[in-house]
Amino acid sequence: QVQLVESGGGLVQAGGSLSLSCAASGISFEINSMGWYRQTPAEQRELVATITRRYMTNYADSVKGRFTISIDNVKNTVDLQMNNLEPEDTGVYYCKLTARSTNANSYEYWGQGTQVTVSS
Repeated sequence: QVQLVESGGGLVQAGGSLSLSCAASGISFEINSMGWYRQTPAEQRELVATITRRYMTNYADSVKGRFTISIDNVKNTVDLQMNNLEPEDTGVYYCKLTARSTNANSYEYWGQGTQVTVSS
């Protein structure tokens, strides 16, 4: 069974840094991409950053220049380095994985989420 285990969330002051990690297990298909999405009280779940197996990245405009996403294709992990955090970054961060089977079916998997709180 596929599982995504997230870690690294916590409480930090504005201007500080946090690093999130997501480890995938039970993957039998080729990973297409992994990424991070966040849910805040004021808005629906939104994309933060994604990265493909071939290292193509996509960032939300609000985090460009502050966040960096990386993937390890051997360990099946994805990290999100978050610098210069702002109170607006507060929310629950969810790891997402997309994969493709040999019959061309695609699948999506989500982690349980990890809380990030940025105080002013």
